[in-house]
Amino acid sequence: MRSRENHHVGRVARHRRWSAVVAAVAAVCVPLATATAVQARPSAPADPPPAPTVAPGGPAAARTDRHSVITWGASADRQGAGPADRSYRLVVRTSVGGSKPRIRLTNAFGEHPVTFTSAYVGLRRQGAELVRGSNRRLTFGGHASVVVPAGSTVYSDPLPGQLAAGADLVVSLYVTGVQGPTTGHGMAMQTSYAAAGDHAAEEAATNWTDRISSWYWLDAVTVETSAEVGAVALLGDSITDGWASTQDENRRWPDYLARRLQAADSPVRGVANEGISGNKVLADGAGEAALRRLDRDVLAHPGVETVFLLEGINDIKAHTGVTADDLIAGYREIVDRVHAAGRCVVGATVMPFKGWYEYDDAAEAVRRTVNDWIRHGGEFDAVVDFDRITRSPYDPQRMLPFLDAGDHLHPNDKGMQAMADAVDLAALECDR
Repeated sequence: MRSRENHHVGRVARHRRWSAVVAAVAAVCVPLATATAVQARPSAPADPPPAPTVAPGGPAAARTDRHSVITWGASADRQGAGPADRSYRLVVRTSVGGSKPRIRLTNAFGEHPVTFTSAYVGLRRQGAELVRGSNRRLTFGGHASVVVPAGSTVYSDPLPGQLAAGADLVVSLYVTGVQGPTTGHGMAMQTSYAAAGDHAAEEAATNWTDRISSWYWLDAVTVETSAEVGAVALLGDSITDGWASTQDENRRWPDYLARRLQAADSPVRGVANEGISGNKVLADGAGEAALRRLDRDVLAHPGVETVFLLEGINDIKAHTGVTADDLIAGYREIVDRVHAAGRCVVGATVMPFKGWYEYDDAAEAVRRTVNDWIRHGGEFDAVVDFDRITRSPYDPQRMLPFLDAGDHLHPNDKGMQAMADAVDLAALECDR
């Protein structure tokens, strides 16, 4: 375990050096590239955006202290087959602001190549309508389109200009050649839009009449910012994914956390929500197990300094024979791999769920044993006790009714905010 004294000294030094990224709203227009498709490199995951390099003494030498940081993320999973000629207008909320935004497209669960004939990013005005003049074409290796092989991911070229923190960014994709299963994030808790044909370049909402509740193919947005700014990736299940929070209001607990970090002028500004509803630590099912998706969904993203782990309730309540020792072994593997990658890891206790239909005394015993280890095992760099924050003082196995969405497992908006408020922001900072 890292020295808390050294961790504090490093944190204070970084905080004194840190300067805020100036947030603007519009990106500078880039020249349109030719429509020749370029084949994405079939490596999975794709290499993260490289840090900018300049010749010594060159005119941009003062900018070598900048790097890429994830400003939005969502874990991908296998989705059903989709139409072969369709546009998608995907609405996401940024966390950290910066320059040179890029997107990452994934075909991780596809069985055939997917062609992204055109891709644009703009700022939302309302619904599917964009702020006039904000929609900008993205390129991939200088080309307007890209073919992403099955199992691969690809980054767009950086787009000149600034992207603000807390912005409603809209990524519009025109997708052709879709066969078989698609890749995406099923439960977005955000309304996005779709349309037949190519409408990606349009800023009006006229043709975007189909409402969808998933994000397809898009799993990350990054920006370039000060090297003193980092990100936290939240590895979790439906509670992190935002189930039972208010649709379209960005009231998942990671959203509340992102707003706290922004207001606190913290050196950790990027927040990547890598929760998947129903996800488990040990077994595939609703998404690949946390152990299997850790590299692609968390460690591959640029600027991630800290991993926040809130998983385990689905392993416990499923009654598949998972013991406390099994789950602890899974946690240990995640901690070891995160530390081996040079990042910090914060662990959160598993929240109460008495009243949920799968609750019983045996599952509760596993939860209590696991939580005791999380609190006192000394494996995590820091611990956030969500169990203590959300449980009823009159029935500690049950969530506080005030925070309960009604199913006795998922927090409501108040519960989500209470979780975010319980996080010690300093615990998210990791020595570099």
